[in-house]
Amino acid sequence: MNLQKLETTANAMVVSGKGILAMDESSPTAAKRLRAVGVESTAENRAAYRTLLLGTPGLGEYISGAILYDETIRQRTTDDGSAFPELMRRQGIIIGIKVDGGAKDLAGHPGEKVTEGLDGLRERLAEYADFGAQFCKWRAVITIGQELPTRACIEANAHALARYAMLCQEADMVPIVEPEVLIDGDHSIERCYDVTLETQRAVFEQLYRQGVAFSGMVLKPSMVISGKGAARRAPVEQVAEQTLRCLRNTVPAAVPGIAFLSGGQSDEEATAHLNTMNLMAKNLQLPWRLTFSYARALQQVTLATWKGEAGNVEAARKVLLHRARLNALASSGSYDQAMEKQAA
Repeated sequence: MNLQKLETTANAMVVSGKGILAMDESSPTAAKRLRAVGVESTAENRAAYRTLLLGTPGLGEYISGAILYDETIRQRTTDDGSAFPELMRRQGIIIGIKVDGGAKDLAGHPGEKVTEGLDGLRERLAEYADFGAQFCKWRAVITIGQELPTRACIEANAHALARYAMLCQEADMVPIVEPEVLIDGDHSIERCYDVTLETQRAVFEQLYRQGVAFSGMVLKPSMVISGKGAARRAPVEQVAEQTLRCLRNTVPAAVPGIAFLSGGQSDEEATAHLNTMNLMAKNLQLPWRLTFSYARALQQVTLATWKGEAGNVEAARKVLLHRARLNALASSGSYDQAMEKQAA
């Protein structure tokens, strides 16, 4: 393990004024999103959309790194035929890759999932490193429901995350550790806090037991937030306050940064929550950077603008750059909701 290399990459991923673009959707998920805007999910159309995203002029000004899918890291752009890793290097964007095998049903625990993909991971990491990948991502999902999550589910996912993270660091690649507490359900913010606290404590205990260097990783957590179906959803300030409270009670100071997932929030909601947390952080002297690793909160409006039409590429890139800029501002507490209506 080259700790200096890991720390340099991790700090570059969470550098001030930038965030991470999550574009690691599996082929089935990509197909679902493309169909929603009337685009057939062919390899060429997926490459065209990815070319739109990563070829956006100036994207590297607001995006430090991008998380790719296995198909993407092997594809070429539909304009000049460059390999996507090469395009990212030209943009100054660090190459990342999703390496988990997806969340599968947890045996004996109805309604709960465990993420698979550890088998053969060491060899896959070596292959991805040859493509230029410097960091990886593994997502675990925790469901809040009646009598859920179980301790067995939390521990199974925490253990898998820790084993993945250690394999990444062994390969000199920074692990993004993503324990997502799902927003689905009608739970209160207080219930979300309790589950997130228990989950993150379990994750960091396992990371410690596996020997993971906290200074060479990035945490990608969900925010502490009310369920989408809650009768009363907590306001922005309460979400920010409870999320920071949870982080301060679970995350070691050595971790260089926290890159939040948007997790089903609207574009504006995700940006406002991040901004409010950074405003509060100015008075707390937190040891880690607070930034973003958004997928839909950056891509949704972009995809809806594009609709698979070559004539819409420029407009789609404009809205992507606008959303990236707003979230970059939010990562330093400089966002204003009035900016939502400004032209990109």
